[in-house]
Parts: sequence; structure tokens; C-alpha cells
Amino acid sequence: MDERLLKPYNPTETEARIYQQWETKNYFKPAGEGEVFSMVLPPPNVTGTLHMGSALMLAIEDVMVRYARMTGKRALWIPGTDHAAIATQTKVEKLLQKEGIRKQDLGREKFLQRVNTFAQESHDVIVKQIRTMGCSIDWSREAFTLDEARSRAVREAFKRMYDAGLIFRGYRIVNWDPKGQTTISDDEIVYEERPTALYTFRYAKDFPIAIATTRPETKLGDTGVAVHPDDKRYQKFIGREYEVNFAGTPLKIKIIADKEVDPTFGTGALGITPAHSQIDAEIAKRHNLSTIQVIDEYAQITASGEFQGKKVVDARGLIVTWLKNNNLLEKEEQITHNIATAERTGGIIEPLPKLQWFVNVNKEFTPPHSDQKVTLKQWMRQVVDDGRIKIIPEHFVKVYSHWIDNLHDWCISRQIWYGHRLPVWYRPGNDKPSEIETYVGIEAPSGEGWEQDSDTLDTWFSSGLWTFSTLGWPGSAKASPGKPDDLATFHPITILETGYDILFFWVARMIMMTGFLLGNIPFKTVYLHGIVRDSQGRKISKSLGNNIDPIDMIAKYGADAVRMSLIIGVGPGNDSKIDEQKIKAYKHFANKIWNASRFVIEHNQTWTRSAQADHPYLQELNQLVQEITADMDNYRYYLASEKLYHYFWHTFADKIIEEAKGNPTLNPLLLQILITCLILLHPFMPFVTEEIWSLLPAKVKPSDKLLIASSWPS
Repeated sequence: MDERLLKPYNPTETEARIYQQWETKNYFKPAGEGEVFSMVLPPPNVTGTLHMGSALMLAIEDVMVRYARMTGKRALWIPGTDHAAIATQTKVEKLLQKEGIRKQDLGREKFLQRVNTFAQESHDVIVKQIRTMGCSIDWSREAFTLDEARSRAVREAFKRMYDAGLIFRGYRIVNWDPKGQTTISDDEIVYEERPTALYTFRYAKDFPIAIATTRPETKLGDTGVAVHPDDKRYQKFIGREYEVNFAGTPLKIKIIADKEVDPTFGTGALGITPAHSQIDAEIAKRHNLSTIQVIDEYAQITASGEFQGKKVVDARGLIVTWLKNNNLLEKEEQITHNIATAERTGGIIEPLPKLQWFVNVNKEFTPPHSDQKVTLKQWMRQVVDDGRIKIIPEHFVKVYSHWIDNLHDWCISRQIWYGHRLPVWYRPGNDKPSEIETYVGIEAPSGEGWEQDSDTLDTWFSSGLWTFSTLGWPGSAKASPGKPDDLATFHPITILETGYDILFFWVARMIMMTGFLLGNIPFKTVYLHGIVRDSQGRKISKSLGNNIDPIDMIAKYGADAVRMSLIIGVGPGNDSKIDEQKIKAYKHFANKIWNASRFVIEHNQTWTRSAQADHPYLQELNQLVQEITADMDNYRYYLASEKLYHYFWHTFADKIIEEAKGNPTLNPLLLQILITCLILLHPFMPFVTEEIWSLLPAKVKPSDKLLIASSWPS
């Protein structure tokens, strides 16, 4: 008997060796001519290290690709990382603050050097972690959302969308983060419930209508009051305009009627601040109201008067005092209000009017290979509604559809240095220097005087191209002689596995970008996993101190134990709980597999697999194979893993092996069951199963290949 079996199973002595063996033999690359299975790794952000949520993602995806490979498919899993522009820049700025350095002190180029160094160090750690998890991923195809190939794809996509009129520059209300000094998208806002005062007041004593607001400081920029056209209380005032002096600022307020106003909310009248509210801006546009900006990018008051230069929070208190002193405050009450904050910096969002770049989601275009015009919103709905893309679990289809229905034009420009710089250049006109020429192109324009836009693109613009930019787009449409066209072969990818929390950030935008640029879907199926929480059900975070590092757990218990603890019993879309005791329990299971295998090998030195085909234990095993295969085909990994756990431990080890101890004629049967179990368990627990497989002589194995490349039992 191999001396390795004489010792307890030790993952730290086997896992790195086995992984290197798999990789050296090129088992991670697609092989054969079978049906294609393709998948991309959702690129982890280069902002630090992976967490338990990342480990869950990696475990599920490796199960998927190992199963596909063992069922004879040409399996491809493409790796990569995401530059995560705002998150990474924010992280580096905080590190510089500890050194007493501001990014402005370094300048753009030197600052970007610091960010690139940080990103590379983080990347190296992440790649090591992915390997440690046992991911059978094709490292020869590794990509980065900010590398040259992806940069070329981004510029090409921007240019095509601009030429089609889907990308435009406009002066609109955007979500401005005063702390991060950049715009952010609607999806990057985190709403926090906070106790807030609601003030009901009049602009002046002779003003006929009272309004209510939580932000009196914005009223310095009001140009109208909207009421419902059927509200009898205010009908006689509709169309009138009043000149008032509000807190030292002269205003012209016009009473307008708009059906969007809820007459039952508050006083039934809405003060219109077109420069500092998206809703108000839309109402103002319908009624030709003027726009007056009274708050700047630093969340300070710009309106002339005593509040100029004050922070909005300070100005709020001063204006409330002014209202009280002038007997204009009719009511003050405490309510719970949703405050919009920036996901990355925590800054309170200020809606501001700014000149920015947008993707128009309501403009019609004709997708490639089609003669039917659609909008991006229509395309994004159609491909899910008609079943071209399947979402698992299905209840997320309603969530997705609701988001699409409420989708606004996407602001894609960011006022940060790290990221894909906009492929846009400007210069004064030759004949009229006051008129600025604009050039949009894949490469910089020729000629003198051109200056590139200083803004960068929203990170999700580049990651929206991920499924096809990693397969060669927009390279030559013709494949090289003797080399298959990867885009034609592997796209759309078979499945996208990711967390439900980025359904809108990433999944929807990939559907959007692929529809316009390829006239196709990016993936056939979306499998959404949930959030990994601690044993108390709390979201894992540094502030709570409840983080469990998956690499620390692997060092203690092995990758197989970590993988099983994350997958077993956790269905798609469901949040799950994890703690060290759960991981430790599956280390015991790995030991059980090892010890049971030792017994079978020890009692099968003649190495015969012959057993009665109609033996009840084999019939039971065949039934298990059928059930596990059905579960795997239908993405029920949580069920398949649980059934395998219970069968191996309680049926095979506790029952059949115990019976065989008094009946040596069952030994060949044990060997047959063990071989089948090792194959079935391999996608979930690849290391311990591969190590045991190597201890079996070639004559009893179905083939001479490593377990990773062995065939799934039929």
C-alpha cells in the first residue's frame, strides 16, 4: 500500500502539488471537439483580497466547469480582474493620506503610477487566492479591464455608440458625490434611513401656498410650486407668478399644475428646485421654468447673500432660524427619510446640473444582423422576456424588469484620474476660437491644439464588454489559419454565475452592450448566488470584525472543506451563513473520504472490480448517479453536494463498508462504489479526490487520465 495512505490526509501537503500538476498538463484549457461550455470569471476588484462571498462564487463556478469538462464538453473558463476605478482610486487616496500626500501633490501621471503599483500587488494576491481555491481556470487567457486589449475594445465601443447617437454630451442633473468629487450612477447610490426634520413653511407672508421640505437650503433655487390640476384648494392660483424675498434671496415663483404631484402628500404642493432634483428638473422642463443653481460641487451655497459659502448643513439651520424669526415656519416634524449616499465614499449625494456624457437608453438603433429598430431598454427587456436569456432563480426576472422600466439615461463620465480616459478631444475652432471642436475616435486626432477630455469612463462601461472583449473583440472577424475564431466558438457564453447584488451594475449592462455591438446576447443563462453572512445572519464587514478569511480557513482545513461548507444546502439566490465550525465539519468529511478509501484500497490488493450488476448496492448507486446528474444539469449543486455527503458518509462508509468487514466478497463492490463516488465528488472536492485517484492502479480506473479529465458516469 502507498505510504501516503498510512498517514492522515493533510491538505497542505497535497493541494499546491496537485494544482500544479493539473495546470502543467494543460487540463484547464478547452480540449476536444465536444459541445462547448464557456464561462467568464466575474472579475474581482483590484482593491484588496477576496472574501467569503468571492470564495462562494469561485466554488460554484469551478463545480460548473469541472462537471462540464467531465461530461465531455469543450470547457473554457476565462479569468480576469477589474480595475474598479472609483473604489481603487479611493483606496489609494486613503493610503496617501496616511503619508500626508494628496493626489494633486503628485499630479496625474505619478498618482496613476502609485495606483497601478497598488493594483498589481492586489492582483497578484487575488490570483494566488483563486489558485488556492482550486479553480480550474484557463490562465493563458487572463484579462484585466484596463489592459491594452480591453482599452481598444472600450474605445471601439464608445466610438460606435457615439456615431449611432447612443452616446451624447448633455447638461443634465447628475448624482454628484462631494466627498469623492465625481458623478456616480443611480446604481452606485446607497440609501440610508436617517431621522430627518420635515419643515412646512411659506416663502413669504403674502405667499398663498405652504410647502414642505427636508432641505430648506435648496429653496434658495426654487422657481416654481407645482400642484395637482384637480386640487380645488389651489386651482385659483395656477398660472400666477410671485416675487418673494426668501431668506435674503429674491425669487420668482410660478404656480403650475402637474399631474405628477400627489395632492395627498404633505400640503399637496411641491416646491420646484430644477437645479437640485431630477424629478423637479423634469417638471421644470415640461413647464419652461428657469433653472438656478445654488449649491456647488463642494456642497456649499453659491446663492448671493449671507449664506454664500456656507456648507449646506449649516445653511439649513440658519434658514430654519430665519423662517422661525419671520413667523413663516408652520410645522416641524421628525420623520424617517432615505438619504442618498455614495457607495464607495459614504458622501451625501448632491443632485447637480453638469455637462456630462451619457448613454441614451431610449434612442432607437438597428442591432447587427437585424432589420428591426429597438431601444436599449426594449432590447434588455426582450431578450429576457422571450427566453433567450434565462435567469436563475426565476423571481429575479421581476426585479430585473422593474429596474429596466425605471431606467434613465446612463451617466458614464467620471471626474477621477484612474480608469479608461474618454476617447474625446477638444480644441478651439480655427475661424471661431470661442467655438470648440470635438473629436471622438479610437486613436488621438492628428494636428495641433487637441486636448483630451480629462474625465474617465464608468467602470461598468468596460466590464459591460467582458464576455466578448475577452474573446478577441473587436479583432479581425476572420480566424487565423488553423486557429478557431474564439468569438464565434465560445460566444455567447453558456452561463454567467455572479451575485444577485450586481444584477443591475453588471448583468444588465452586459446585455445592453452586447445587444448594440454584436446584436446578440452575452450569455444564455444567469445563475445568481446570494450573500454570505456570519453565523448571526449579519453581512460580513470589517467594521463588525466578523470577516472570515477563506485563505486562512484553507490553511487550517483545506480548500475542499471550504468549498463544501459554502455550497452544500445553499440554493441559488439565497443568502447563507458561514462560520469556522461549519468549515471544520467538512474537514472531517474529507478525512472520512480518505479513511474509507484507505480501507477499500487495503482490502483490494488483487484489484478486481467485478461485482454483480444487479446487486442492490449497485442499483442504489446507479440511482444516485441519475439523481446527481439531474441535479447538476439543473444547477441544483446544493442538493447534489448534500446527497453525495449523506451517501458517502452514512450509506457507503457507515453501512456498506461496515458490512464488508465481515464479508470479504463485497470488496470488489467497494472498489466500484469508491471509484464512482470519487468521480461524483470531484467537482466539489477536487483535491482529496484527485489524491486518492492517484493511489489507485491504472487497471482499475475507467481511463489512464487524471480524475479532472475522467468521464462522468452514465
